[in-house]
Amino acid sequence: MIKQLSRIFILFVLVILYAPILILTVYSFTNATNIGAIRGFSLHNYVTLFTTPELRDMIIGTVVLALVAALLATILGTMGAIGAFYSKRQVSSMIDTLNQVPVVNADVVTGFSICILLVVVLGISKDTFIPLVIGHVTLCAPFVYLSVIPKLKQMDASIYEAALDLGATPQTALRKIVIPQIASGIVSGFSLAVTLSLDDYFIATYTKPATFDTISTYVVNATKGAQTTIKTALWALSAVIFVIVVLFVVVSNLRAENEEAAD
Repeated sequence: MIKQLSRIFILFVLVILYAPILILTVYSFTNATNIGAIRGFSLHNYVTLFTTPELRDMIIGTVVLALVAALLATILGTMGAIGAFYSKRQVSSMIDTLNQVPVVNADVVTGFSICILLVVVLGISKDTFIPLVIGHVTLCAPFVYLSVIPKLKQMDASIYEAALDLGATPQTALRKIVIPQIASGIVSGFSLAVTLSLDDYFIATYTKPATFDTISTYVVNATKGAQTTIKTALWALSAVIFVIVVLFVVVSNLRAENEEAAD
């Protein structure tokens, strides 16, 4: 009885999570202008999505921003995790505590604080994209840190020490011993950073140039009076993002299973 109730509850949660996305996906292949009666089948929304310069530039800009911010965050987060892991206990504990602040802090507070510091205090123009990139790196780097730290703790520390005893420099031992052992954590952190950057709204709102929109800011603004063709094209965008995420998760899980089977 308990198992059946658990399964019913899990099924209910899955329906709540995925039903809205599936509904948008279905409607993205129709001529409907509102969620309601389904009209005829059409690929008009997808044609509009990939042929409208405004939408295409917004998507490309968001993806480039996410990749750049994720790359910088991965470098900083990995370096911070390695530094904290090999530091003294008090220093490592302090870094762990400081790393928790951006994680638990509200994005709106982080975005507003970065805007005040960089734009108002330091006088950096938002048109340079520097505040936006720094804001996304600040958002993503702590999560990279949290992805790498467990892999460092699982690593056999004696291998690194053995490499030093055999004459390897710290840089060589780090590159050839430590990095390969924590590579899966680095990849996971990078993937999470890309997702966080793509999903962010509040930090982008406070730090982005006036002429630039990410997917999140564009979608929010589009719901306030954009043309119907643009609104329905965003249904197609939601479907595309959902399919890409599903494929990425499936491929990642299959790869992990193959690696475990090989071991």
